[in-house]
Amino acid sequence: MRRNRLVGVAMMLGSGLSTQIGASVAALAFPVIGPAGVVAIRQWVAAIVLLAVGRPRLRSITARQWRPVVGLAAVFAVMNLSLYTAIDRVGLGLGVTLEFLGPLAVALLGSRRVLDLVCALVAAPAVLLLMRPQATTDYLGIGLGLLAAMCWAFYILLNRVVGRELPGATGSAVAAGLSGLAYVPIGAVVLWHHPPTAAAASYALVAGVMSSAVPFLVDLLTLRRVPAQFFGVFMSVNPVLAAMVGLVVLHQRPAVLDWVAILVIVAANAVAVSFGRDAADHNPVPVTPCDVLHGVPELAMTPAFGKVSADGEQRSSRATQ
Repeated sequence: MRRNRLVGVAMMLGSGLSTQIGASVAALAFPVIGPAGVVAIRQWVAAIVLLAVGRPRLRSITARQWRPVVGLAAVFAVMNLSLYTAIDRVGLGLGVTLEFLGPLAVALLGSRRVLDLVCALVAAPAVLLLMRPQATTDYLGIGLGLLAAMCWAFYILLNRVVGRELPGATGSAVAAGLSGLAYVPIGAVVLWHHPPTAAAASYALVAGVMSSAVPFLVDLLTLRRVPAQFFGVFMSVNPVLAAMVGLVVLHQRPAVLDWVAILVIVAANAVAVSFGRDAADHNPVPVTPCDVLHGVPELAMTPAFGKVSADGEQRSSRATQ
């Protein structure tokens, strides 16, 4: 059991680092093809991955089921573009932290526990600290980061609806496919006016694999080894990983106060998840090889980057983030 936990920790750390390194590699392509070009390529990679995993049967989807799926596809498209544009303007650490506020807000606003209110009151000043006026403050970048957070919140709500309507990973796969199709004309125009170099195209492809395919599969395997609650708390450190990767790879240096704010937001989230209603559940989520091949139950994201299926079991997949 202890060995499984250690292996699980290593896998979670690897998954988180893969996601953030993928985002930092994507930023290296921004000067050539811009965030829109990178997002287009990344959406295509995500669509290929999820369609291969989910293998949806389009003919079985009814008109009523199509509506939330189309909404989810729109959220995918806007969320990734706003996040990557925010990263281009305000840096990886701040961009990811701002996006992180979306699931945190949904969790806190939907709770009636005093502890969650305390977490919200602790996190709020940290958010204001991150957005404090400075000579170099990029308000458009901050606004785009908050737009990504709002999209993530809508993603949670829509995913719950899709999860009730469609089995397996069908909803996410179809939504990712639609989002990828929507980016075909956008990507064509952007890449026509900003022809990618071999290096820029490689960076975008690597970002798609590292931030989509790798975390998606690794997280499924990780949840065979560690309790869902432990997984959720551990994944709360993603904003910290983003700031560290931004420092090392992109040489982006957050101010000391920014580091403090990021750590406070992460701590508030970790406390809210650690002492949540299901904190007593210490059983690993059963994920079988069949889940990997045919898709896991449709997922709704928790504030800790994990996801919870309709039966309340926490799982994870960041293939579309």
